[in-house]
Amino acid sequence: MEELKANWLTEGLIDFEYKKYQLLAYLQKAKISFDRVELYPFLSDLVFHYRNLKSISENKGLIQDAFPKEISFENLKNLKITYKKIMDDDSIMHQIEDIINFSIPKVKNSLDEGSFIYDYVESQCEISPIGLAPLYTNEGYLFISQPPQKEAEVFRYQVTFFEQSNELMRGIHTRYIFTTERNISTTFEQIKLRLIREFTDLPNPSTYLVTSKLKFPFSQTLMPVAKRLLVKYIAKAA
Repeated sequence: MEELKANWLTEGLIDFEYKKYQLLAYLQKAKISFDRVELYPFLSDLVFHYRNLKSISENKGLIQDAFPKEISFENLKNLKITYKKIMDDDSIMHQIEDIINFSIPKVKNSLDEGSFIYDYVESQCEISPIGLAPLYTNEGYLFISQPPQKEAEVFRYQVTFFEQSNELMRGIHTRYIFTTERNISTTFEQIKLRLIREFTDLPNPSTYLVTSKLKFPFSQTLMPVAKRLLVKYIAKAA
């Protein structure tokens, strides 16, 4: 099982032993991934599931919202009746509460393991601007390098904003541009000049380099850590 669906708690058979098996199988996959220092997608999924379980635990009314909603208009009335029966069925509600109480500490332990690895990877990374940083930093380029490799991965980034819990949050989208070899004659500054010549819509781009002291799995670990480092760096400088 590579994925634990968003509504796994209330989808299908609502039985403590079944849900326990379902969760533990998923967490075992997460542990195998973490043992390989591969953080994503499991780390972000665990954050979602932990927050979801805590929210439902603290507000039992959210249990109804957790049930699948992919239904036809004709079945809406019958589904509402079904929801009411489930909410009024003490045995089912007890099963769900037992599942939640079992799941929260298990998911938290796995999340803590992933977070510890994340913090270590981040501690091995450094971010620095390439050239002078312009005032507009919400769009530009991101270089990622893992010495002793001579290649650098080059991405175009764009910071986006969204509201969450009445707080303005930053997200980031990246698009791969190319992989280039760096050497004495091809510096990061020269790569930036190449980008300016090729992509004239960004005549004075913000450009940042993330360097990792150690080699980590790129797409599953280093790339998402680098993206978050960049968002934090830009937010701090704003």
